[in-house]
Amino acid sequence: MKRLCTIACLAVLLSTEPALAQRATPAARSAARANAAVSNVPLAPMIDPPAGTDLDPTTSAPRAGGLDLQAQLQAAVSPQRTTSTVQVLLLLTVLTLVPSILVLMTSFTRIVVVLSLLRQAMATQQLPPNQVLLGLALFMTFVVMAPVYNKVHASAIVPYTEGKLTQAGAMHAAEGHIRDFMIGQVEAGGNTDDVYLFLDEQTASRPSLVWADVPTLTLIPAFVVSELKIAFLMGFRIYLPFLIIDMVIASVLISMGMLMLPPVLISLPFKLLLFVLVDGWHLVVRTLMMSFGPS
Repeated sequence: MKRLCTIACLAVLLSTEPALAQRATPAARSAARANAAVSNVPLAPMIDPPAGTDLDPTTSAPRAGGLDLQAQLQAAVSPQRTTSTVQVLLLLTVLTLVPSILVLMTSFTRIVVVLSLLRQAMATQQLPPNQVLLGLALFMTFVVMAPVYNKVHASAIVPYTEGKLTQAGAMHAAEGHIRDFMIGQVEAGGNTDDVYLFLDEQTASRPSLVWADVPTLTLIPAFVVSELKIAFLMGFRIYLPFLIIDMVIASVLISMGMLMLPPVLISLPFKLLLFVLVDGWHLVVRTLMMSFGPS
């Protein structure tokens, strides 16, 4: 009985297989015909790529833009392109050092230190504000350094823009005028000994040492130390009248037994009155401007 059932099932399956093949979808039949057509197409012959073509290591096919990328890399490492890149880098470095150059190689250091000591001597806390003092010091620096700038403009900037000087020549010409200003201020303040602090032993031991033997990197810190000395001397002279007022007010308050009253609170109006009566701002600014002498 089991054998008869198995034979009957096989007969039913064999009778339904042609019907299932006829019921296949049209899309399946078209896909089958396309695969058969593709399999009958002959293969195209292999063509070697041109020499110098960048090939993809995975497919051995030419990589898109290979020749252009190689040309761009060769142009990027060319000497002309490298020189331009270095020049741009040097220009950005100089621009970042402009504040330091302004502070260390001009009259800004002396002016801002004296104005700050004046504010402390008057005990006015944050008056005038830092922005006002820095702005005043900046414009005073422009006025003092105007002759030096005119010399640099005439002997370095204009010839360089006209193509008469190279970049190195323009830098050397501008450096000479700035060195002359710093050397003049060091000599006027009598601080030539500060230069020996930053000279090496071999150069400092020369019997006939001249300013041309002093490098610029040595002259700059010597100039800053000289400016700080002069600024502190001027600040001490400014402090003296305000110190006398503080001592007088303090002695009066002690004699009156008012020990709990801060002397600064009482002396501040007298300091302001004295400073206004003598036209203190005019005197301080005039003294600062004249202390640099002719540039």
